[in-house]
Amino acid sequence: MKSIHQRIAVITFAFFSALLSISPIQAQSSDGYTSLIDGVSLDGWNIVGNASWVIGNGIVEGNKPNGFLLSAKSYKNFIIRAEFWAESNTNSGIFIRIQDPAKIAAATSYEVNIWDTRPGQEYATGAIVDVAKVNPIHKAGGRWNTMEIVANGSQLKVSMNGVVTSEAKDTKFSEGPIALQSAGGIIKFRKLEIKPI
Repeated sequence: MKSIHQRIAVITFAFFSALLSISPIQAQSSDGYTSLIDGVSLDGWNIVGNASWVIGNGIVEGNKPNGFLLSAKSYKNFIIRAEFWAESNTNSGIFIRIQDPAKIAAATSYEVNIWDTRPGQEYATGAIVDVAKVNPIHKAGGRWNTMEIVANGSQLKVSMNGVVTSEAKDTKFSEGPIALQSAGGIIKFRKLEIKPI
């Protein structure tokens, strides 16, 4: 017959083994958000294209064009909260509801832009390219920024640093993976969380 100490040891071991088996990117916070990046690995993501992605110190950094980190999962209705740092000439973005993982573009998804120096400023940082123009124009270069993306059915809304920058009603894409873009300059993400609606 096992002693009480042996039973406690077995239960404790099983409890901590279960905790360690939970991936950091699957951990859900008390407000219902799940972290999609853990800053130490690319678990849950696929690399598409030739971009260089560096992971460490809680940050995922893209520093070479051209490519994407594509989520392994597909998402329908959600809120994304992101924290990112970009150079003034960085060309990046968060793509949502991607229809063709082999051809990630504004024509096959919703591209929430991070590009202060875009030639057409109406679709610069904070816009949804070819869907919702940015107003007010928001410059993100050289500092940490927050971005919130709401996709609920046909309703789309983007906020930068607490200010709504673009809104639209569009029915082209209803569901699909998410991608982070590295298309020029340095882009760093230290938070990317999602909550289903």
